[in-house]
Amino acid sequence: MNGTPRNADLLVTGIDWLITVDKTRRIIRDAAIAVVDGKFAAIGKTAEITASWRSDNMANGAGMVGTPGFVDNHLHSSFQMARGLADEANAQSFLFDHMYPYEGAMTRDDVYVSSCLTAMEMLRHGVTCFVDPGNYHPAATVEAIGKGGGRMVLSRSSFDLTKSVMGLLPEAMIESTDSCLEATAALLKEYDGAHDGRITVSASFRGLNNASDALITGLKELANSHNTMLQTHACFSYSTHDGCLSGFGVPEIERLEKLGVLDERMLLVHSGWLEPHEVAIIAERKPTLVAAPSSSMHNGYGNFIMGKLPELMALGVNVSIGSDHACSGITDMSQEMMLVAGGYKEARMNPRVMPPEHVVEMATINGARGAGLDHLIGSVEIGKEADLVLFDTSFPEWQPLYNPVSNLVYAANGNSIAHVFVGGDQVVRDGHLTHMDEAEILSDVKQTAERIAGRLDMKKIVKLKWPVE
Repeated sequence: MNGTPRNADLLVTGIDWLITVDKTRRIIRDAAIAVVDGKFAAIGKTAEITASWRSDNMANGAGMVGTPGFVDNHLHSSFQMARGLADEANAQSFLFDHMYPYEGAMTRDDVYVSSCLTAMEMLRHGVTCFVDPGNYHPAATVEAIGKGGGRMVLSRSSFDLTKSVMGLLPEAMIESTDSCLEATAALLKEYDGAHDGRITVSASFRGLNNASDALITGLKELANSHNTMLQTHACFSYSTHDGCLSGFGVPEIERLEKLGVLDERMLLVHSGWLEPHEVAIIAERKPTLVAAPSSSMHNGYGNFIMGKLPELMALGVNVSIGSDHACSGITDMSQEMMLVAGGYKEARMNPRVMPPEHVVEMATINGARGAGLDHLIGSVEIGKEADLVLFDTSFPEWQPLYNPVSNLVYAANGNSIAHVFVGGDQVVRDGHLTHMDEAEILSDVKQTAERIAGRLDMKKIVKLKWPVE
């Protein structure tokens, strides 16, 4: 560009390596980006961009690896307060002895604090957008995530069958089909597009064993009428797989197919335990499948051994990553990428399965597609929302730096992130939030954990095997 440089709202210059995940998958050395009105306006070499653009708002990318903002396709924001509450539990016990009692005991204030902790961990670990499967106080989640400056796909939890072969739901979580549908319709009307478009809304039922046909098809109709997705947990363990067969006469994916709801606007989390014919159904219908590696490893679900995600990816199915919940320890996309890559290599005894390039796609552009937002986020491209993450390569896990994609997947963790931008707004600076008081969040978390513990039988839930003096 010749003549007077154009004005940008933000210039980030000197980025050592910029992993764009654009259509040609460019990696740019000594890169710079210009942001105008919250969108990427120019991307290229630093000399080129600084010759054509100027800004009073500058950020230095020297010694940094840049990536698009990560998109976590499955995270329970209301479970962020549940670390240590559900260890060494099988699927049935995890849900009915631990997590459902915990969730049933939560108040709006508890969910707000849990969601603030979610915002803190997500943003500091480079996740600029996540998909929430829902809770019973979604307004509290919106308030917290909106305050932090991140993006989310909001949902409300839906169950209408209180009893299944898995167990009984707590009374606080029991609702009728109509009330579930009415609550979802109200959520879509009230919050879709909130916080300057950073909040979108989907329909959600939490699992097939506690959802009636009427609820599933009704939610799909709502999703279609609002041009959004329908999400659920599916096939994540032998227990849920067997439960669906016992309760409904068919396995989970076949049931969804018979109900006519399975398509590219559906998000299925876990999807490990598939019957052979269900693999063919998924390959044809192409819903997004979400790998939740730390969750499966923590609870021993068997999704790496039984799952077919690498094969389904090869068949053109969109596969993304979800951290699921803090109960399994980490909510760090960098670590989740390592787990999904290493887990499938080990299960297949094949080092070529899940190469790091595929895994980075799962955490960015594939996740954006699963969220229904790939036209806006998931890659560093002109016209897209300026969601950008900068990793500080002075951390030892980044050195030596021959291949930034390899280091990102196999060595890095979210604690090496220096700066995060959402729509050009810097939400993390030097590793810390800019819009929320981290000390206040941690103080609130401590007090809230004590309140929640007072409502639960902690001797049953927390299994301390070593003596505490």
